[in-house]
Amino acid sequence: MGSHSSNHQRLLYYTKLLMSHVNQGCHEQVLLLFSHMNASLELSLNPFAFPLALKSCATLIRPHLGTTIHSRITKISLLSNPFVGYGLIDMYGKCVPPQRNVIMWNAMISLYSHSKDVSTALHLFDLVEVSPNASSFYSIIAALSESDDGSSKALAFYRRMEASPVKPTLFTLLALLPACVELAALNLIKEIHGYSIRNGIDLHAHLCSGLVEAYGRCWCLVYACYIFERMSDRDAETTFAISKQMELAKVRPDGITFLRVFKAYSHAGLTNEALKYLEQMRMDYGVVADNDHYYCLIDVLSRTERLYEAYEIIKEMPVKATTYGEVELAKIASRSLFEIEHDNLANYVLLATIYSNVGRLDEAERLRKEMYERGVKKMPDSSRVVYHN
Repeated sequence: MGSHSSNHQRLLYYTKLLMSHVNQGCHEQVLLLFSHMNASLELSLNPFAFPLALKSCATLIRPHLGTTIHSRITKISLLSNPFVGYGLIDMYGKCVPPQRNVIMWNAMISLYSHSKDVSTALHLFDLVEVSPNASSFYSIIAALSESDDGSSKALAFYRRMEASPVKPTLFTLLALLPACVELAALNLIKEIHGYSIRNGIDLHAHLCSGLVEAYGRCWCLVYACYIFERMSDRDAETTFAISKQMELAKVRPDGITFLRVFKAYSHAGLTNEALKYLEQMRMDYGVVADNDHYYCLIDVLSRTERLYEAYEIIKEMPVKATTYGEVELAKIASRSLFEIEHDNLANYVLLATIYSNVGRLDEAERLRKEMYERGVKKMPDSSRVVYHN
């Protein structure tokens, strides 16, 4: 607590010193002090330090240093701060030569867009003295999509982009999708989807997730499921979203759909949700759980150290892992048993036998060594005679 308070006091002191140097016209000292503050791992710069450093960059005509400070501002998410934003605008306005290139124009447009001043960003776009590129259009489309009542304007600006020689990029499509969802513009979502396929970006994870959500929100579950099927990395959020949409649309999921949701719960470590989902699958939909479903359930229980519950699930399984040679399921199950019954030889023998049967002899031998190192021994043979009178 004392250290945090001390750093805060130092930051206030340095910020006041920066302001003093700026007021006295000592801009070299401003930039030296700012560099020292920026290099200190103990100090987290506040929004008031950046405009002062940018003012000195503008006065001394140091555009490269100003660009470096701009990158730092972007990295720590301070672009939306009005003081910082206007400091950047002032710096670029004074440092950039009259013959501005597209990078400088884009920087100015991006600054106004991030500052929620979309009208000024649009005005600057119309004043661009050079040919705009994809980044120029992206900043405007993203800002319009995020603004109140800006979705239709975002679509109109996208049409303007289509009429130009500039091709939309992945980032353009990602920025446009929220506007499509807001307007329930299913035809445009399909248009974006088709464009992504033709240009080889349809398998990008973020775009796939966005398209699944967009189609789902427009109740076009056939296309949502189609994209979901082709996704190589199905994250939990996307899986839950499409599952919810199917539930709302009264679409009856099958065992494969349930399996994907189980895998998402397992990956996310959501144990309680996985257990509830198993019950819902059985009771509400009458779907019989198979080894794959149990694999996911036992996996998430084991990884969250709920081993006794995993053990109970194993005992309740209608089909045992060894019946179908499900090695990975048997492995998880046996590991749970090792923790619960660490001195039971049968658990080791079971898994070692499964490994041997499928040709994984190295793993079988490793397990036998582990059994030896743990001191697990076979109980002496015994027999019992029942005597009846």
